[in-house]
Amino acid sequence: MTNNAIKTSNKSLHNDIYLLGKLLGEAIRSSDGEKAFNDIEELRRASVRTRREPNTENIQALSQAIDQLSDDEANTMARAFSYFLHLANIAEDHDQQRLLKSKTSPSSLKHTLAMLNQEGISAAELYSALQQTNVVPVLTAHPTEVQRKSTLDLHQAIAQKLITYHQLDDEEEQEELAEELAAYIKILWLTRMLRANKLTVDNELDNVNNYFATTFLKAIPALYKQLNREVRHQFKTQFDELPSFLTMGSWIGGDRDGNPNVNADTLKSAFRKQAVTLFQHYLDELKTLGTELSMSTLLTDVSEALSEQSKLSIDRSPHRLDEPYRRVIINTYARLAATAKDFSDGKLQILNVQAATPYTSPQDFLADLQLIADSLRQHQAESIADLRLDTLIQSVKIFGFHLATVDLRQSSDVHEAVLTELYRRNRTTLQGKPLVYAELSEQEKVELLIAELHNPRPLVSPWQQYSEQTSKELLILQTAAQLRQRYGKRAIKQYIVSHTETLSDLLEILVLQQETGLISLETDEQGNPIPIQADDGLIVVPLFETIPDLEAGPNIMDQWLSIPLVKERVIKAQHGLQEVMLGYSDSNKDGGYLTSNWSLYKAEKALVEVFKKHAVRLRMFHGRGGAVGRGGGSSFDAILAQSPGSVAGQIRLTEQGEVIQNKYRSAALGKWHLEHLLSATLQTSVGKQASEPDLFMQEHQNLLEQLSQLSQRTYRQLVYGTEGFVNYFFAATPINEIAGLNIGSRPASRKKGQRIEDLRAIPWGFSWAQCRVLLPGWYGFGTAIHTYLEQGFDCEPNSRSDRLARLRHMAKGWRFFKTMLSNMEMVLAKSDLKIAEQYSTLVSDETLRHRIFSMIKHEHALTVKSLKEILDIEELLDNNKALANILQERFAYIDPLNYLQVEVIGRLRQHRAETQQNRYESLRDERSVHLTINGIAAGLRNSG
Repeated sequence: MTNNAIKTSNKSLHNDIYLLGKLLGEAIRSSDGEKAFNDIEELRRASVRTRREPNTENIQALSQAIDQLSDDEANTMARAFSYFLHLANIAEDHDQQRLLKSKTSPSSLKHTLAMLNQEGISAAELYSALQQTNVVPVLTAHPTEVQRKSTLDLHQAIAQKLITYHQLDDEEEQEELAEELAAYIKILWLTRMLRANKLTVDNELDNVNNYFATTFLKAIPALYKQLNREVRHQFKTQFDELPSFLTMGSWIGGDRDGNPNVNADTLKSAFRKQAVTLFQHYLDELKTLGTELSMSTLLTDVSEALSEQSKLSIDRSPHRLDEPYRRVIINTYARLAATAKDFSDGKLQILNVQAATPYTSPQDFLADLQLIADSLRQHQAESIADLRLDTLIQSVKIFGFHLATVDLRQSSDVHEAVLTELYRRNRTTLQGKPLVYAELSEQEKVELLIAELHNPRPLVSPWQQYSEQTSKELLILQTAAQLRQRYGKRAIKQYIVSHTETLSDLLEILVLQQETGLISLETDEQGNPIPIQADDGLIVVPLFETIPDLEAGPNIMDQWLSIPLVKERVIKAQHGLQEVMLGYSDSNKDGGYLTSNWSLYKAEKALVEVFKKHAVRLRMFHGRGGAVGRGGGSSFDAILAQSPGSVAGQIRLTEQGEVIQNKYRSAALGKWHLEHLLSATLQTSVGKQASEPDLFMQEHQNLLEQLSQLSQRTYRQLVYGTEGFVNYFFAATPINEIAGLNIGSRPASRKKGQRIEDLRAIPWGFSWAQCRVLLPGWYGFGTAIHTYLEQGFDCEPNSRSDRLARLRHMAKGWRFFKTMLSNMEMVLAKSDLKIAEQYSTLVSDETLRHRIFSMIKHEHALTVKSLKEILDIEELLDNNKALANILQERFAYIDPLNYLQVEVIGRLRQHRAETQQNRYESLRDERSVHLTINGIAAGLRNSG
């Protein structure tokens, strides 16, 4: 925060961090005084000494310095280091964008299209591939993003000022802008970092719509435009019309799994709020377009169709009689304003606009825009259409009147409970006895559900009074059917079935769709069922989460696609495409890092074969999170590392927690990340890689299988087989404090109590990251590799050097293995067992503390040693010095927060254990803990 701020090997980045840190220091000094500023600096220097020489003396000195802080001083320290890390993130993002403009990376569209061109792919083949491409980032409300919207808004303002600062050449103007930056940073310092109340689903909807307004509505059309520009450059041609190959999805408002706060009202609210955001954007663009298209018929001609349309305009101004484009746009604007009012349920009303007939569909709006574009092109004004109109037309094709497709999601056990009640209320019998659906065998359930799908008799009765849960579930499905009628079929397309374990789990939601109007049961005049129509009903998407579920998944999908009615629906209603979702979080919590990755890879390969057998296209939906243990890391590398054939132009993936803010805080940054997704999808689907056989899988799958089994056994022995581990975890990590932080509307655990099985994977991984263990990203790997190298397996009689050579060969040539090791290396570089040992002191049982921590320490040492051997490096990140330098310098600000967190957690727990007279101190310490959680998450960046 002074001259000693982070020094990097990148001079531009160093200068930015120095500038922002200096301004933060000045804000602290002027607000809190010289002593507070000096105390912060002294703590930072003590932290640096401890990292350089992590001996007992330095660690004790740092701990004692923190122990002597008053509660208020601890609070100030936490805020200072946290906000510095926020500002460092802004500087790094700006530097990243600056570097992107100066060179072509392998993940850029420019590189990808050049590569495809060199491989002999024609423009026609590329266009055909784009028609079959669907890339969908899906924003979810899994909450490890601990920033308030007020803070995020200030981040965006500071980032924009920093960009403008570098665009100025005049020193006086730069000095003036630096003063503006100082003012915004002062506001940031004086802004409350933490939320006072727990987030509601409506709050989450507001937050995510902010990203649509600032980023996606600008970035996605810009990416389409960039693609066409690169096609023009590489293939010497241009696509007149691009298919909608990249769209957006969202879970917020429709994801009920474990969240009792999501219901039919939140689903309606999701679309109402999306409508406000979307139509405001359309109206703003149309208004600007009206000011630009000032062409006069005294100087240019227009098409006959546009001329006739202008005569029908509600605009009666004599000053625009010779300006038909403006007359048409004024009419279009009035119709769109009326549409906006309807679709937002009156939440968006444009004043001083004449009444007009609303559009009934985005196609009607498109027709008016296309009319303008056609007239411009017919009269040599194509460059004017390129200016703004083409982008608006592309936006309407992408976003329609719905903005983002909202998925529905619920757990399979809830569907079973609903059907059990429906059959009971309906007095259904089986073999003369009352039918209890939940007690049926799997075969009996399947037979019953298939018969139900052919039965026109309604199972749901409007005269029955159902339980609260059943009523809620039926209502949200009925509401979804209504919303699809209103906003279009693209508004809601998928229904995710969490915890899919059997075939009946999928058939259940098909039956419930039939009972709530999502699936049409119309008949013709003779009473015969009308054939299945395109886009009828929602795609039933299984979510395979645990290791056993991943193993069973391919067989379940084989059974699913073997049912004639289901196959017919897939072919006709779903355009021959079936989606399958894979869960990274629960598979990791279930089996550990290596086993989770290997199980996912095997499942993908098996699913590809199943779908080939049934001649159905497969779309994988990857449930990735921010933390490496939850599928985090580079999205570009992750897509390239997928099992061959599993992408094929179709991919959806979740963007969760702090990842949304890190990737999409601005339109420029967002476009870059979206470009990565598209480039990786094209490279794996169109290029040479798409047809390459998986030779590494054929050669090394037996070895990976044995490594996975040993790794899983080691991991599960610690997490599920070690007595007292649960007590250690809840004491040595801030899991309980995280659960109390107002970072989302969803509970941290599926059930009450302290069971790892019930804990959600997000707080599980987030907790281990906070205490710098990051256990889900590596545990078990070390034992597996060490055992293989030292002892070999039954099928491996080779020498140790031969076995090591084999692993190194895999690490260099097999994308899957290479990416897995790369992500694990980053995780290990962020871990710190000296700091983790400080957290272990929070465990009051000394015997338990030493027993569990020694197991973690032993496995960590084995893992680091094994990884270094495979990668043939002396130190972690030797092959990525830029990241190594950034992390090492960040630790000067993250480490103090960790030591501070241990101290304030100890105080908080002590106060809570005492009488109510210390309630005030308890609340104050709670705020300090939450501030440290915020800062550590900001510093590590991908911990949630």
